Amino acid sequence: MSQDLPFIPFAIPQIDESEIDAVVSTMKSGWLTTGPKTAEFEKRFAEFIGCKHALAVNSATAGLHLSLEAIGIGPGDEVATTPFTFTATAEAIHYLGAHPKFIDIDPENYNISIPLLEKELAANPNIKAILPVHFAGLPCDMDRIMELGKAYSIPVIEDAAHALPATINGKKIGTFGDATVYSFYATKTLCTGEGGMVCTENDEFAARVSTMRLHGIDRNVFNRYTSTKPSWQYDVVAAGYKYNLTDIASAIGIEQLRKQESLREGRETLANLYNREFSELPVSLPPTREDCQHAWHLYPLVLNTTSLSRNEFIEELSKAGIGTSVHFIPLHIQPFWKNTYQLEEKQFPESAKLFNSIVSLPLYPSLTDDETSRIMHSVKTLLT
Repeated sequence: MSQDLPFIPFAIPQIDESEIDAVVSTMKSGWLTTGPKTAEFEKRFAEFIGCKHALAVNSATAGLHLSLEAIGIGPGDEVATTPFTFTATAEAIHYLGAHPKFIDIDPENYNISIPLLEKELAANPNIKAILPVHFAGLPCDMDRIMELGKAYSIPVIEDAAHALPATINGKKIGTFGDATVYSFYATKTLCTGEGGMVCTENDEFAARVSTMRLHGIDRNVFNRYTSTKPSWQYDVVAAGYKYNLTDIASAIGIEQLRKQESLREGRETLANLYNREFSELPVSLPPTREDCQHAWHLYPLVLNTTSLSRNEFIEELSKAGIGTSVHFIPLHIQPFWKNTYQLEEKQFPESAKLFNSIVSLPLYPSLTDDETSRIMHSVKTLLT
């Protein structure tokens, strides 16, 4: 890498003075943990998505855990999901003594295969929930998945870590499943550093998540210190968890939420530019659907060449000062899941094939024109 060319990170938070000012204001308020800012963030998020309940948590992993617990997933149950995801998706199932039932992906969209899911549901009565993952920000076929959930009388919990603010026919992800979980990790489209949100229309699910996210206490911290009931008095109604989101993080989230559409438009503009520049290369461009608004959390490029391996491609881009990543190393080849469930690569051929050729390129609105040109020039040079 030339010394005069600064490194282009794979991802950086899209933070400006508004988030910094919001954090400073919150710190000066004296309320740092879950309080009025978190309540405001939840209200604004629910309005943005168009859902009844939005419950802030400290990670999407926590949100998945709480959502699965709320619908009654327990020891011995199976939950249908995909191996082409981050380990948190399956971990949340495992926390409850349940088991992930991995379903391979559809090579056309990299999301869970609907025909394979339908086949597994018909043959396996132990499946008690469906957990689809909206890979890279492209929604799964939620109409069909919800039909299957209804047909087999099992709930659907969406892993929407990549999917803010994706839509299907104008309807936002977060309004389809029985619960939907978003991630606000540092690299996500809405960033609070760490954090997440559970969206649901179900009053009972919402009440259970609200209670279990803070030690099984029947009132949250904010209510305890602002109600007329003595602050020291509370009831523990379940053995809950410590999954609440702080007001500092929520202050960042409120500012990030204001920018969601403009940030998405910036990523989409960059993705369209990549698509035009790479259209003649030996690659598969990221899949899209006409009925969907893609969130464009990731730009996953698939190499269709034998002259350069995926790993060599990543190494050469790194030498050129360009950061990349791989989404994902499928769970069925990760040691824990492979050994626990005696999984083999041949069981999920589409996930295995995609993993060996996929790479994620930088995709964020603050990329400069010069940085974008460097990325495109480097990719084209390597693959031409």
